Amino acid sequence: MHKKEKTEKLKRNIKYLIESRGETRISLCNSSGLTRTTIYNILEGRVVNVQQSTIRKISDFFGVSYKEIETVDFEEREIIESTVSLHGNMNPAAVPVIKESLLLQSLEKRIGELAISHPLTYYFGAASNLIGVLLENEIVGANEVGDLLIVRKGVSTSRSEKLVYDKRTRKLTIVAGSELDADVLVIGELIEERFNVGKY
Repeated sequence: MHKKEKTEKLKRNIKYLIESRGETRISLCNSSGLTRTTIYNILEGRVVNVQQSTIRKISDFFGVSYKEIETVDFEEREIIESTVSLHGNMNPAAVPVIKESLLLQSLEKRIGELAISHPLTYYFGAASNLIGVLLENEIVGANEVGDLLIVRKGVSTSRSEKLVYDKRTRKLTIVAGSELDADVLVIGELIEERFNVGKY
């Protein structure tokens, strides 16, 4: 795909995402750390070569794929999905992003409370009670520092992967299955991983 074409897609997608997600240029700038000039220049078509780091910040803010934001027409796709999907036109769930070091003290709080005091990302799908855990330590063999794990809070009986806190090692780890050690505290079921999101 041609650079100009990609930038055009990016521009259309940003405009669509701002409107459809109830955001503004200002909320995008404030939360993504980008300057208003940068966003203005992209939306007014003044730049052809948008930096990868900028694209990543925008896609992370909206919780969409970094690869797709320049190549897929989201409006077109979401219209198709909402007409074929059983759920119709689903609203994205706002997910509070909690740094790993603040996680344990945050577990008792309700999602609404956390959403006010933490940055947000968005999850598109049928799930509730979600938190985002921003890793500050690697999970050996699975995730690196800066990855964001979207987790459905609480204990579930399913055999799916769960994010747990090991009280002995004081580290987070991912386990599958329903048999859990007494020394672990279940954070919740792992719903989605976003790699190398970085700072919130």
